Amino acid sequence: MNLDNLSVVLVESRGERNIGSVARAMANFGVSDLRLVAPVVDHLHDEARKMAVKATPLLEQATVYPDLKSALDDCHYAYATTRRFGKYRVDFHHPDSAAKELLPLLDGGRVALVFGREDKGLKTEELDLCQRLITIPTCGSIASMNLAQSVVICLYELGKQYGEALGKVQGERKLANIEQLEVLFDHMRETLLRIKYLNPQNPEHIMRSYRQMFGRAALDEREVRILRGLMSEIDIVEDERRALLGSVDGND
Repeated sequence: MNLDNLSVVLVESRGERNIGSVARAMANFGVSDLRLVAPVVDHLHDEARKMAVKATPLLEQATVYPDLKSALDDCHYAYATTRRFGKYRVDFHHPDSAAKELLPLLDGGRVALVFGREDKGLKTEELDLCQRLITIPTCGSIASMNLAQSVVICLYELGKQYGEALGKVQGERKLANIEQLEVLFDHMRETLLRIKYLNPQNPEHIMRSYRQMFGRAALDEREVRILRGLMSEIDIVEDERRALLGSVDGND
């Protein structure tokens, strides 16, 4: 289980001190890859450095991305944190169960922990890019936690589990990365729209269920190729069906 394969991704962070505190927490637990998506503030600001203390190298090495999709392109799996529940926000992990599931995945490729905006969290379309959802249970009148606190809790649970034999070890199984999964989902959407399986007015209603199912399955590269092959075969059959209908209409 290689913590070098773990990335912490912060989306549109608004507080220099929060970013610095996150860097310090990462250093505490041996995680070094910090990714910032369109940060609203300067992550190298003096306030960030002050909170990072000896973790300032993590701030200096942090990579900035224009959007979440580009930040996750080389990741094979992503866990998103959210406190909101809704129609498309189901099947939540708590940090402890997420840690047990996540650690073995690190042997199969890069895994991201994604944290949303301090005030609004993550948008639904951003959650769509992640395979699993994490929520931190609270029982007070204020449900959402400070960004840095959320990161500390998730990394603490990972640190607690680290080094133990957990779940099914991936070994040589190479997980599909998020870019490969998005290509699969685009292909599926196009094919399923062609055969009228999806509602063209709201294709994401069903596609989100597929995302959740395949997210739980942790697809490897071979499995993605098999599914894309299936979609291609459906495309061929649909092309033949349309050609046959066209020839029948022409004979009339």
